[in-house]
Amino acid sequence: MGGPHHTTTRHDTRFFFLVGWGTKRNIAETTTRNQWTMSSGGELHPHLDGGGLILSLPEDVLALISAHLRPRDLLALSAASRRLRHALSGAAADKAWLAQCRRLLPSPPHLLAWRAAAGGSSLAVCRFLHSAAPLLGALWAHQNPELGNLVAAVPGFLSVVAARAIPQDLSPRLRWAPVFELLADAHGRPAILFLHGHQPADLFPARLASLQPHANVLFLEAQTHQGEDPIAVASSSHHFPRLAFGDRRRLLDSLVAACRVTLPPDLVAAPLFARTEEDLPVLAARREAMLRLHREAAGGMVRTPEVEALLLLHAHTKKKAAPSPSDGGDRIRLRRSLSAVAGYVRNSLRQMVTRSVSANSRPQYVDTKHLPLADFLHTAESVGLSLRGARMRLSTYRAWPSMHDNRFALYKLTLQVPMPGREYAGLWGGTFGWPPGRPEDEREPRKALFFLLLSYEVDTEGKLLLIATKVLEGTHYVVHPNGSSMFIARMCEPSTEAFPWQTDGESRNVDVERGFAGEGIANGYGFRYPGSKPGSLFVLQDGQLAFVWRETGAVLTLQRLNLEELLKKGERVPALQPVPNFAYLTKSYSNVFTGFPGSSALPRYISSSPLPPVIC
Repeated sequence: MGGPHHTTTRHDTRFFFLVGWGTKRNIAETTTRNQWTMSSGGELHPHLDGGGLILSLPEDVLALISAHLRPRDLLALSAASRRLRHALSGAAADKAWLAQCRRLLPSPPHLLAWRAAAGGSSLAVCRFLHSAAPLLGALWAHQNPELGNLVAAVPGFLSVVAARAIPQDLSPRLRWAPVFELLADAHGRPAILFLHGHQPADLFPARLASLQPHANVLFLEAQTHQGEDPIAVASSSHHFPRLAFGDRRRLLDSLVAACRVTLPPDLVAAPLFARTEEDLPVLAARREAMLRLHREAAGGMVRTPEVEALLLLHAHTKKKAAPSPSDGGDRIRLRRSLSAVAGYVRNSLRQMVTRSVSANSRPQYVDTKHLPLADFLHTAESVGLSLRGARMRLSTYRAWPSMHDNRFALYKLTLQVPMPGREYAGLWGGTFGWPPGRPEDEREPRKALFFLLLSYEVDTEGKLLLIATKVLEGTHYVVHPNGSSMFIARMCEPSTEAFPWQTDGESRNVDVERGFAGEGIANGYGFRYPGSKPGSLFVLQDGQLAFVWRETGAVLTLQRLNLEELLKKGERVPALQPVPNFAYLTKSYSNVFTGFPGSSALPRYISSSPLPPVIC
């Protein structure tokens, strides 16, 4: 390779730093091997290394360049030399890390206030945003209750706030309840966790056990600590799931009863995220108070003897509250008969298991399905609540994941990003009936609010489908299961039907841009397995969607939602107790999250036939 050509290559290689094309190895090799500087005449001299060339750039230029890099690119750059490491971890690189914060969160609320709360360190804010990225902007759900259990993780104040949208009618303000908050510590690590409960003043400190980069399940668990230092955690994440369901529930309830802390009275009504600039001082004070409460409560860790005492008290209370035997002779005889049958079955099973164990004569054949709660606790000095974000292999059906009914967990919903050819992906909300419901309209009875997750799939024939999955409905009593496909539109098949209405509620002409053929949900083989009826999806002016059932003429109108903005402008309502507020595992077909009235009656939009009976 010739000299002039070789010189140009080394000059270009130096700028791999600036565009992020070089790997950590390339950066290190370039910095240590090619120590050159450029004079005013354009010649290279071996006096200044590549790090020095980068550091010679103005701060604004370096910030502009770093905005096109990833955080790991800057970390790789800082590993190239001591000078670069010192520069990128010091105050001089604050603008570069601030640019990374804007890249990680394109529209961060009051980012400069976040930086002030982090001690003026943009690096700490960037570390928090990068670590909490699996949570931010995601939608989480659980199968129960069937009306909907939708939790959105949105930015708070140097924190992530998980808030549940409550099943409700269409109204000017969305009702929501907090589930948990994840705060950054002094170094920007997402380590400070609080669960919310029924009383707004009550908080329940916990810890973030782990959060995998592509986590799709959030588990509420208990973790044990050993040693004198309460920060030294002996991970027990792989032991807690082995406990029986009843033991897991009792342990979580006991920890909740033992670790409760209370906010100062002047901060109880403080917002959880900034709505205006006036909220920033009270948010900063609330954050400082929460950090202090978490520190004073040792992260929610409870000494094991205290937990064991609470478990015994819980068992005694439950035994004392058990119903007394009936005096009726028929009931006594029936109970004795059932006990005799149960005893016969139990003895038979015990004999079979005994023969199996003795035949194999190996301890691994003994039933080890559940870990005794005493074994879980006996080696621990303290126990506390924890949140674990894991990546699990989940099967899905039409964008709805299969969920365990005995795990205290929230499951991540796949939120597709709109793109050319798939413009309608995302979260939509709307009501049944024409004209479309308006939140500010007080003249008519309120309509039930529906949230639908629209996503695209390709069927076995290679045709593109748009599937609308129900994630929330505001009726009194559920009509269709959580996760049902409200309609499916075939995007390659134009509709031959005409839109039934010419004007909207304000007598304005309705312009239909496009129409697609499809099928809408109907009462079919029962509550769990509904059928479908033909219909059409219409794209109206202003980006609204309307699906019309052909036979009944019923219509579901939708518009795209910005859930984060709706939560900020919404109304906070009391939550459940911390454990069921995180994951409500009891099968329910009504609104269990609040006690306020305001849910519509059952909509009569699909079929005139009576609803199938529901067996709870």
